[in-house]
Amino acid sequence: MGSRDEVVEIESLERGLLSDNGTREEADKDDTVLYAATFEAMEEKFVKYQTAQWVLYSLLLVLAWGIGLFMLLYLPVRRYILRKDIRSRKLYLTPNAIVYKVTKPVPFPCFGMLKKEKYVLLPLVADIVIEQGYLQSLFGVYSLRIENAGVRRPASDDVQILGIADPRAFRKAVLAHLSNIRSEVLSRQTSTVEEFLNLRMGHPSPAWVSPSKSFGHNPSSSSGDLIIQKLEEVGSSIKRVEALIGEHHPQSSEPVD
Repeated sequence: MGSRDEVVEIESLERGLLSDNGTREEADKDDTVLYAATFEAMEEKFVKYQTAQWVLYSLLLVLAWGIGLFMLLYLPVRRYILRKDIRSRKLYLTPNAIVYKVTKPVPFPCFGMLKKEKYVLLPLVADIVIEQGYLQSLFGVYSLRIENAGVRRPASDDVQILGIADPRAFRKAVLAHLSNIRSEVLSRQTSTVEEFLNLRMGHPSPAWVSPSKSFGHNPSSSSGDLIIQKLEEVGSSIKRVEALIGEHHPQSSEPVD
């Protein structure tokens, strides 16, 4: 009995996981693409830039330890990996996130492919930075960096993408969508505050009503009763004092001549 129950539980868990994966794939498919960046136009410039950088490093290492010679022999494989890399890149903007996907061979392509997916939520995006170094400017290649809004997060967590065709257009699209999101959030907060104030003005809170009004008492009558009660207490105390004085000094019953 125990083994059957365990089998049933495992099957239910597997169905739940499969359904979750299906819903995630459907959600990925249903995400509308607001803007998609392109990389095809920058393929040749990107490969030339990476090749020049690889050759420079190889020459320096040849002069140092001789390892650069093996790097120069590896250059054709490196160029093949770079072309596969930039052709598989996908960078697009959705209503909720920035999605970056790439599939490229591992350093030794016979061992398979490497898939990478990066999702950056739009509320966590602080800015889109376009960078271009000296060597990049020679080949006309730009680097795009997505800065995180978290103050404590290091700069290494920022997403850096090299070889995008039109980085300024992508940056403009992201910032425009972020501005629309923030304006919508601000308008919702303002409308919520206005509705709350209208409700408080139309229906005052019981805490604002004075206790005398809440119980139906007249404040003038309650103060008059209090004064009368105090006067009665003073009169009774005076009578007690007179009685004590009379006991200590009794009056004479004989007439005075």
